[in-house]
Amino acid sequence: MTTVTADDLPPRYLQYHHSDLPVVAMAVDYAPEHATPWHQHPHAQLIHAVRGVMVIATAAGSWVVPPSRALWIPAGVEHHVRMVGTVQMRTVFIRPDAAPGLPQQCAVLAVSPLMRELILAAIDLPRPYPEDSRASRLSRLLLDEILLLPTLPLHLPHPRDARLQAICEQLLATPDLPVTIAHWATQLSIDARTIQRLFARETGMTFGQWRQQARLMTALEQLAGGAKIVDVALDCGYDSPSAFSAMFRRHFGVAPSTFFR
Repeated sequence: MTTVTADDLPPRYLQYHHSDLPVVAMAVDYAPEHATPWHQHPHAQLIHAVRGVMVIATAAGSWVVPPSRALWIPAGVEHHVRMVGTVQMRTVFIRPDAAPGLPQQCAVLAVSPLMRELILAAIDLPRPYPEDSRASRLSRLLLDEILLLPTLPLHLPHPRDARLQAICEQLLATPDLPVTIAHWATQLSIDARTIQRLFARETGMTFGQWRQQARLMTALEQLAGGAKIVDVALDCGYDSPSAFSAMFRRHFGVAPSTFFR
């Protein structure tokens, strides 16, 4: 397997923009805190890391992607990626018409052991490859597996309303701040019910649900960086590590101490 670093110029992904193959893949390693510029691809992209955590943003929201997950990004969606720690990215570019039923929205997908091996194997496929070949059959299997992978709740939607943006920016900057919706209603001189309606319309969540999701996303980043659970719990506004662990387990199905294993 050949890998390159983020220092390689021009960006290596440009060589895949004109590929007619249904599936092509590449490996790139990034230093901690590296951030890509905003960019887009003419193909859909499945972004996975065998090591490290990525925070990926689009105009619609942001996603935290640990090694057991991958983010599906449809073709043409502008995005940027920030690395949490050293990241070994293994990404697959998929022609939009490669298979029927491919996702039309960004989504975090659970990566099964089989899917992980298919991604790694796709990196070493010859280009071009004949339609009736091992490489073609492996590509078709990878596409079949994408359609079967479950989606996961690792998305934080971004509102467009300027008033909600002010609230969300404050919640992200100080997740431990115990400010209620009534406080924001007074600060913005609007009714609390109006704020709730705006949150439901623009994010699909209530104010409380959005704040909880923001805290959990912040917690994932901190845990990925090696922070202690007790520190993460307090930084994110939970009364105790046990309260944080209970919320984390309800949301993700596992304890925070085992999530990244």
